[in-house]
Amino acid sequence: MVITKIEVFRFSIPIHPFTIATGTMHFAQNIFIRVHTSTGFYGVGECSAFPMIVGETQHTCFVMAKDFAAIWKGKDPLEIETRMNELHAFTAGNSTIKSAFDMALYDIAAKNADKPLYSFLGGNKKRMLTDLTIGIDSPANMAKEATRFKENGVSIIKVKLGKNPVDDIERIKHIREAIGYSIRLRIDANQGWTMEEATTALTALAPYQIEFCEQPMRRYNDHLLPSLKKISPVLIMADESVFDHHDAERVIKSDGCSYVNIKFSKSGGILEAIKINETCERHHIPCMMGGMLESRVALTAFAHFASARDNIQFYDMDTCLLGHKEDPVTGGVRYDNYFVELPDGIGIGADADNSFLATQESVTI
Repeated sequence: MVITKIEVFRFSIPIHPFTIATGTMHFAQNIFIRVHTSTGFYGVGECSAFPMIVGETQHTCFVMAKDFAAIWKGKDPLEIETRMNELHAFTAGNSTIKSAFDMALYDIAAKNADKPLYSFLGGNKKRMLTDLTIGIDSPANMAKEATRFKENGVSIIKVKLGKNPVDDIERIKHIREAIGYSIRLRIDANQGWTMEEATTALTALAPYQIEFCEQPMRRYNDHLLPSLKKISPVLIMADESVFDHHDAERVIKSDGCSYVNIKFSKSGGILEAIKINETCERHHIPCMMGGMLESRVALTAFAHFASARDNIQFYDMDTCLLGHKEDPVTGGVRYDNYFVELPDGIGIGADADNSFLATQESVTI
């Protein structure tokens, strides 16, 4: 089997504006690829550029994808580690677009083995209850959104914070007053606080029963995480601090976190995500499966991976529920009262709708 051609699409999905501590997104800056093979079937991959976090844009991903496709053409897609090492040798970083290529290889490998991806990865289906995220807004508006979530049956809410600690405390106070304590609350500061601000905010949030706080400070302050973890009454989850398994080893050994958030856009895909999870599991650190603003294509791949790994115990798989105005996907995961349900069939089991792809800029290598 060899790769015969690779199609690359700008996969621009309009969304309602979504605000986190580091900026606001107005559309999902995604890339979708199909890696065609000499067997007649192809693998799909998708990534979602989030420039204020990972440093890539849809444009940089599109340009880099053309180079990656040229490197792989005529080569064996089943040699996953070799193919990914070729991309790493070609360019450092660029983990977001690399994740789409990695995903397509795993889709091909699972299809070739005639297995669903979770089974190819050595796992089974499991029930995965996702949270639903509230972007940063005024305390009153965020409380209204939380109330709407509760009315719609959401049982876990993730709240974006990371602005002024006084205002962030008010945001949580208003939300708890609106929805009570039957719903689990998680918070994500997206690197928005200083050490002093994180200490102030997390200490004050102790009465509000916060499950954990993702990434309270900039990753260049990782050396301060152990001190914050000792002080904080809220458990710390490392997100932007962990791009690969070396980061995971470093942060865990310093006693800087209780949990780690795995995202393909940071890890470069499944191959490295496996290594991150293995590192965390070895140190008894549970993981969460997260994402950016992907469609149900990448979300389905996330769900396969999370289902195949027992150490992934938290699920932030609401990417396509965060204000996507279109669902340009065939097949893929579905939600049953916010439980993520995997599709039947082999491979990832999701694809992009051809009629939507026809409206997007594309190139074939």
